[in-house]
Amino acid sequence: MTQDAQLDLTDPAFHADPHPFYARLRSEDPVHRVQLPGGAEAWLVTRYEDAKHALSDPRLSKQYPVIGLPAVSRHMLAADPPDHTRLRRLVSAAFTARRVEELRPRIEEITAGLLDDMAAGGGEVDLIDAFAFPLPIQVICELLGVPAGDRDAFREWTTVIVSGPQPGVDHSGAVMALIAYIQELLARRRHQGGDDLLAALLEVREEGDRLSEDELTSMVFLLLIAGHETTVNLIGNGAWLLLSERQRWERVVAEPGLLPAAVEEMLRFEAPVETATFRVAATDLTIGDQRISAGEEVVIGLLAANRDERFPAPDEMVLDRDNNPHLAFGHGIHYCLGAPLARLEGQIAFARLIERFPGLRLAPPARPEWRPGLLLRGLRRLPVLLS
Repeated sequence: MTQDAQLDLTDPAFHADPHPFYARLRSEDPVHRVQLPGGAEAWLVTRYEDAKHALSDPRLSKQYPVIGLPAVSRHMLAADPPDHTRLRRLVSAAFTARRVEELRPRIEEITAGLLDDMAAGGGEVDLIDAFAFPLPIQVICELLGVPAGDRDAFREWTTVIVSGPQPGVDHSGAVMALIAYIQELLARRRHQGGDDLLAALLEVREEGDRLSEDELTSMVFLLLIAGHETTVNLIGNGAWLLLSERQRWERVVAEPGLLPAAVEEMLRFEAPVETATFRVAATDLTIGDQRISAGEEVVIGLLAANRDERFPAPDEMVLDRDNNPHLAFGHGIHYCLGAPLARLEGQIAFARLIERFPGLRLAPPARPEWRPGLLLRGLRRLPVLLS
């Protein structure tokens, strides 16, 4: 595949199974010119070493000029140092590893309740709708202090937002609705107080520094979306991988101690985030053998890099893989702040799922339906039979 033969990222065949396309690119044209779904062009990086280096290369900027919506573009994922350093430090003060670990009993409780509901329904259920979506959404909403009654609307908005612009879908309307909701939520919380992460973000300060209004809105916007979407796809993709090859499911049922390594392999093999958010070359640079000019956009393929030959048997799912430095959560200064929470939720989710429903199996016809968009890799639905 050459630069003249552009990969069509909107092709349904590509979304159904992008791995053969990525394998060809890694072999023939590892930094490939693509047209993005919105019409812009970018360089797509597909090899592991190139991707890992690019993720931490300061010459690739995350800081775009703010156009129109500063309320969603002032977070740490859209900033370079020193702004990124400052924003991440302020947010990390409220989003610590200790606080994540303190969530374990509540995550266990939420998980048990969702599995009870599934059992009560009996028969066939959609594992995405009944389990993979509500678990991380409820966790992040409780962590931030989003009222339970607002979560259905929040889910509708975020589903539209992360899929990107689609024909017949009001993407900008969903963005504006979520911004307005966050701003109203922040206004209420200023008067009511609380002990959740949202209240902590309102109060967080270090050496007299604090989040501006746009930074605060942007950060909550980012945490609400990123705080659950990765885990939704981790649980959904992982369940599909285990159930679509029955011996995988039976092995983790028989050996639950494999789950920490198995979750890492799920993250590598069918990464829940397909591409890192866009970067722009701040200066002329070379990635691999490809010269990239200042101002050109670069997209780093996490899903592609995780199947690189850097991993032994990269196209095999090895449940007990012990050397697994995958890039599912990125690398460098933008490494996912919520990775410990996603891992905790994933391990609890699968531990309780195999414990409660060891006979779980796919409902026919057992064909995966993938959500649209280039940023995330996740299933629309996953019908299963409980026994």
